[in-house]
Amino acid sequence: MTEQPESTESRAPAAGLDFIRAIVADDLRTGKHTSIVTRFPPEPNGFLHIGHTKAITLNFGIARETGGRCHLRFDDTNPETEDVAYVEAIINDIRWLGAEFGEHAYFASDYFDTMYKCAEHLVRGGNAYVDSLDEEEIREYRGTVTEPGRDSPYRDRSVEENLDLFRRMRAGEFPDGAHVLRGRIDMASPNMLLRDPILYRIRHASHYRAGDAWCIYPLYDYAHPIEDAIEGVTHSLCSLEFETNRPLYDWVVENVPLEGKPRQIEFARLNLDYTVMSKRKLLQLVKEGSVSGWDDPRMPTVAGLRRRGVTAEAIRAFNDMLGIAKTDIRVDMGKLEYAIRDDLNPRARRVLCVLRPLPVQLTNVPDGATEWLDAPFFPHDVREAAGPGVTGLDATRKLPLTRRILIERDDFQLTPPRGYHRLSPGVIVRLRHGPLIRCDDVLRNAAGDVVELRCSVQPDDGASGASGASAPKVKGTIHWVSETHALPCEVRLYDRLFLVPDPDAGTDGATGFKAHLNPASLEVVTGARIEPAVADDPPGSRYQFERLGFFCSDSVDSAPGHLVFNRTVTLREARARKAEGAIGRGGDGANRATRPPRDAAPSSGGAGRGVAASPVEIARRDPATAALLADTVAEGAAEATAANLIVNELPRELGGRGVAELPFGARELAELVTLLDQGVISSTGAREVLSELAASGGSPGAIVQARGLRQVSDEHALRPIVEAVIGENPAKADEYRGGRSGLLGFFVGQVMRKSNGKANPEVVARLVQNRLG
Repeated sequence: MTEQPESTESRAPAAGLDFIRAIVADDLRTGKHTSIVTRFPPEPNGFLHIGHTKAITLNFGIARETGGRCHLRFDDTNPETEDVAYVEAIINDIRWLGAEFGEHAYFASDYFDTMYKCAEHLVRGGNAYVDSLDEEEIREYRGTVTEPGRDSPYRDRSVEENLDLFRRMRAGEFPDGAHVLRGRIDMASPNMLLRDPILYRIRHASHYRAGDAWCIYPLYDYAHPIEDAIEGVTHSLCSLEFETNRPLYDWVVENVPLEGKPRQIEFARLNLDYTVMSKRKLLQLVKEGSVSGWDDPRMPTVAGLRRRGVTAEAIRAFNDMLGIAKTDIRVDMGKLEYAIRDDLNPRARRVLCVLRPLPVQLTNVPDGATEWLDAPFFPHDVREAAGPGVTGLDATRKLPLTRRILIERDDFQLTPPRGYHRLSPGVIVRLRHGPLIRCDDVLRNAAGDVVELRCSVQPDDGASGASGASAPKVKGTIHWVSETHALPCEVRLYDRLFLVPDPDAGTDGATGFKAHLNPASLEVVTGARIEPAVADDPPGSRYQFERLGFFCSDSVDSAPGHLVFNRTVTLREARARKAEGAIGRGGDGANRATRPPRDAAPSSGGAGRGVAASPVEIARRDPATAALLADTVAEGAAEATAANLIVNELPRELGGRGVAELPFGARELAELVTLLDQGVISSTGAREVLSELAASGGSPGAIVQARGLRQVSDEHALRPIVEAVIGENPAKADEYRGGRSGLLGFFVGQVMRKSNGKANPEVVARLVQNRLG
């Protein structure tokens, strides 16, 4: 299927504007601005991550919608942490995301002369002075939140003395820390950032672009507004933590001799569960070998997501779904995974891959014979939903069926439990895209382990077979590959990098977050086998391994003769249940290993080695949580959901207490689990209820009612909202019908906003898909 690049032509913003777009539209309407200029200003001290994509989507999106422009500007004012390699990586990531800046790529270091002249202007106007207090003394003189600061004894130096000292600072006469340049504002201000902030400090360090031309460097709060003013930025959009910095931003803009008068506007940053967004912490993971690099597919970096197989369209759809808000929230990882699945479903070719092979001999297939079966790359529902405008979805490939095939070890059980629909002695299943087979005999080794199955192909057309019996009805379909033709491959099964939703919560210092690293966040499966249709595909090709999940060939390590595939995301949980198993996540552990240290070769391992413990297993290790889990299940709750809450959510609510000290028990937890499993509340809502239960107890149902957390899943209630959103966005509706399926996230996001976040996103997605065909 041919992927179409996103149009960059100017177009008006859609109805139902977020608060920032509303401000921009009003500024254009009133004539305050005739054109819009935004900017994305990364510091080149690390790789971009998923949080940055929200700012990229917003800034470049507003510029595109209004016919304006968005600048890429590197805030490279810190010589000790920045590197040209980061500059190149950031440019690559931004262009991959579909954002184009043309000739408007700038560097703060190019403005050092102007910044210095503005600083001298502030000194001459009595708005800045050279302070000779050391760092500790400056901190002491600044005061506290409840106490005003005190004037530095150097605050009343004359203009002439200040200019002389500042110029000598520039000339390199003083060592690091001897002096700083401070703005003279208000030492009694309730906003501590206005208590004579530091504008310049001495740093005898070589700059990656300016070399040794400078030994004094401006601080961000001083440099940033000057950069915006120089470039003619109209709207300086930044995350919410800079809200208290805005008065200082405005002070700089008002007091430097530049024409530009940009306006700073803050929006809520993207905080994603099960990861960290601090570049300093991500760099720590890289340097200490906790991950293989900035592009490790477990990392939340754009490079890591790209290598994992996530598309730029999925990231943009995810940000559209979230919208723009004024209040910081944590976003459920499930929303990102939903956007990824929704994007990959119509673009990822379906292929067969067996992770942990179990040999099967088809006794009534002639030895040496090969039957080539026709198999589509895309299922019927994807082809139907795409419509006539999308090409490539009718492509097929040939699957070789031979006497000896391989199936998943997890797809066979000697003594299956009730409801098991896969292969077992005497049972008939269908091979995906192939015939029916029956297990007739089981071969075992001396230890009693199953080493091979003997099966026979069964009649499949309703006619009488050799025995005179008609084709049987079967309930199970399993995937397989030809032992003769399948290609060996390595499969990397990625999971979340951290064990808890908020790794920073309750941790001690800068390294405490690492205590929550998931030791099984990557499992390497060696000895896997994949169908031959993928042999000539380039690295980075995306697939759905049927019944296993979405995967892509690794862009770094995969090569002809050494195929390596990364799991991008699992299938939907509902589909996984229908597939009846933990394929790709469990099994007996054969050929499965925990990811070795960097530069170490993966091991095929043995049974049980490196298998990630499930939440149920983890909960059972501690007597207190084991008792709580057992009692909760006895109250009628689903064990897996209850264990997930106990293991992943409850620890941050304990606050040093024991489980027995909590003001709620198994009955309340079971009620919460039931509300979650029935779709009454989202996982985010469940965390909020659990937090209140841990604080003061009560009834989960009553908490849901009081806080308005009930998730709306009623199609009759949601359909009018869906209709309204589609009616307000006819152009996007036409684009969706024309094949831009990634816009589904946009429509879901608009409905979520109109419903104040209460709509069930999966129900909304289904309604949108049904409505737009």
